[in-house]
Amino acid sequence: MQTVRHVVCAMSGGVDSAVSALLLSRRGYQVTGVFMNNWDVVDEHGVCSAEKDCEDAYQVCQKLDIPFHQVSYVKEYWHDVFSYFLSEYEKGRTPNPDVLCNKHIKFNHFLNYAIVNLGADAIATGHYARISHEDEEIFQHPYIRTPQTLFRNRFEIRNNVTLLQAADHFKDQTFFLSQISQYALRKTLFPLGGLSKDFVKKIAAEAGFHHVLKRKEASHVHAKLKKCIKTIVHQLIILLETMEKVWSLIPVLPSNPHCNRLCTATIDL
Repeated sequence: MQTVRHVVCAMSGGVDSAVSALLLSRRGYQVTGVFMNNWDVVDEHGVCSAEKDCEDAYQVCQKLDIPFHQVSYVKEYWHDVFSYFLSEYEKGRTPNPDVLCNKHIKFNHFLNYAIVNLGADAIATGHYARISHEDEEIFQHPYIRTPQTLFRNRFEIRNNVTLLQAADHFKDQTFFLSQISQYALRKTLFPLGGLSKDFVKKIAAEAGFHHVLKRKEASHVHAKLKKCIKTIVHQLIILLETMEKVWSLIPVLPSNPHCNRLCTATIDL
């Protein structure tokens, strides 16, 4: 009797991840849905949008009768994505937060969680992309954590997976997956890679996922996040400029061999 493969599907609360979980279930896999909270986003009304996204993802899992989990990577996102973004921004460079999130969060922390904590054979996401290996080949690859060294083991058997453009060229997301490791690609399924967005919406409608069809596209959600980042960066720049002005008002006493400290003069700000 063939073993049923366990696939953990990343659930965003949107139509793409919902249909991905549906297609995996139809293929006969044991599917588990996991919602990742990567950023505490509060809208202009003080409502955390992540809570609504999580609820939508939960409803999909309920409808598919599959287990549902949620995990927070807010701290990891801050350290691995946002802090790096600020550091690069300070140097005049503008890295893409989506590329960094996929590299460090979804295809690193989430992948490890799915396999180590949930016992998954592979993970799946709703990205529009394809890979050169068939599903069964993905299940045959041994799980290896991404090495922390710069050099690869010369005795390692390399069976590289190629990231391929999605059938829907307009929705293709391979650019945003361009920095994920071979170790992650070898354990990932992309159920939507051969489908068009219109066909995905049709599948969702036939499955009764009407609540996710009403949602905005993921690009709008990311735009909201980028707007938050832009606001925070702007505020940090203002803070740094203010601090520079403050320090410029503090005179430094001439150097002498016995004492070299800041003047304690009172400054009227």
